[in-house]
Amino acid sequence: MDAIRHTCLKLEVPTNAQPNERSSIFVKGTWNHLRFDLSITDGFHAWTCHATEDEVRLRAAQWDQEPSDYVALAERYLGFQQPGSIYDFADAGNGYKRLSWTFDKEGMKLEWRWKCQPASDNKTTTAGILNFLMDANIRLSEEVVRKNQSVERLKAESEKCLAQSEKICDEKVEFETAIYAKFLNVLNAKKAKLREYRDQLSRQTITGSKLKQEEYSSDKTESFDDESDAEKN
Repeated sequence: MDAIRHTCLKLEVPTNAQPNERSSIFVKGTWNHLRFDLSITDGFHAWTCHATEDEVRLRAAQWDQEPSDYVALAERYLGFQQPGSIYDFADAGNGYKRLSWTFDKEGMKLEWRWKCQPASDNKTTTAGILNFLMDANIRLSEEVVRKNQSVERLKAESEKCLAQSEKICDEKVEFETAIYAKFLNVLNAKKAKLREYRDQLSRQTITGSKLKQEEYSSDKTESFDDESDAEKN
C-alpha cells in the first residue's frame, strides 16, 4: 500500500515585475509512491498541480529513472528547501505558473519544471494550506510540550537517583567505618592477648631457667661434698 506523506515548504522566489525583489509562496505537497499533488498560494491567488502516475512515468523515463525515485527526488526538493538549488515560480500564460528548481547530477546543473493551473477556488486552496500549517504547528507545539515534560521527568528521576546514590555512598562509608572500628578493636584485643601470652611464656621460661640453674648448683655442691668425705676417709 502507498504511504501518503504531506509537506509544506515556504519559498522566496523572484517577482515577475522586478526580478531583484522576492515574494513568498507556500508549496504544499501530497506524496504517494508513484504520483504527487501540489497546492501553491501566495496569500492572494492559488494554483494546483496534479502529477498522475502516467505523467510521472513519462518524466522518469526521460530522465532514465524509476518513477518512485523521481517522486522521492521531487519530494526532497519540494518538501525541504535544498541549499544551492534555484527555485522559481514564473508566469506560463493564461494564469498558469511554472514551478521549477535546479539540482546537481554528475557535475551538471539540471532543472525540473511542472506547470501549475489556477485553483478552482483560491480561498479554499489557501485555507487548506493554512489549516495544514496550523495543524502542523499545533502538533509541533504538543510534541515540544511532551518533550519538555519528558525532560522534566527525566531530570526529576535523575535528581532522585543522584540523591539515592549519595545516600547509599554515605551509608557505605558509615558501614565501612563501623566495621573497621570493630575490626580494630578485635585486632587490638588479639594483640593484647598475644602480648599477655608472650609475657607469660617469658616468665615461665625465666622461672624454668632459674630452677635448672639451682638444681645444677645443688648437684655440684653435693658432688663436691661427697668427694671431700671420701678423701677424708
